Amino acid sequence: MADNISNEINRKFVEVLKAKGLKAATAESLTGGLVSKRITEISGSSEVFECGICSYSNRIKHEILGVPSDILEKYTEYSSETAVAMAEGVRRLSGADIGISTTGIAGPNGGTPEKPVGLVYVGISTKNHSFAKELHLSQNLPDEREKIRFEASSYALYYALNQLINEAKIINIEEDN
Repeated sequence: MADNISNEINRKFVEVLKAKGLKAATAESLTGGLVSKRITEISGSSEVFECGICSYSNRIKHEILGVPSDILEKYTEYSSETAVAMAEGVRRLSGADIGISTTGIAGPNGGTPEKPVGLVYVGISTKNHSFAKELHLSQNLPDEREKIRFEASSYALYYALNQLINEAKIINIEEDN
């Protein structure tokens, strides 16, 4: 995603949260706080941002966010199951309306044929729905690690924004009936 589009996503995400009176929280591994940074770069984000937890270690994923150890053992920290559990955990812990998580392999080391560098999972959790998206962001370019992390943060905000908009449409349709 281009930088200008990504910056617009930051602004729009905060704007929608404000308009709906909602709060967000993040649980980040792969992005190391970048999603939180991008939210808090927007003026007025203090009205809508509860917390960001940088859960780089599995111990923190388990002990703080409540990711079940059997998920970490069976699927690893690089999985949709872990991403969903992280998003649900931070939402529950913070009392936020939407939890956003990122986990994956930014490289340049650590990838395997089954789980290559650039494998990213974004988790989204609201009271109505939790899901994860699997992304493959490896570009084989210089500074790949930072590009993967930035793109992952952009996709995380994009999926979160879309979920908020979709849930608003469902609520409005139900109210119209």
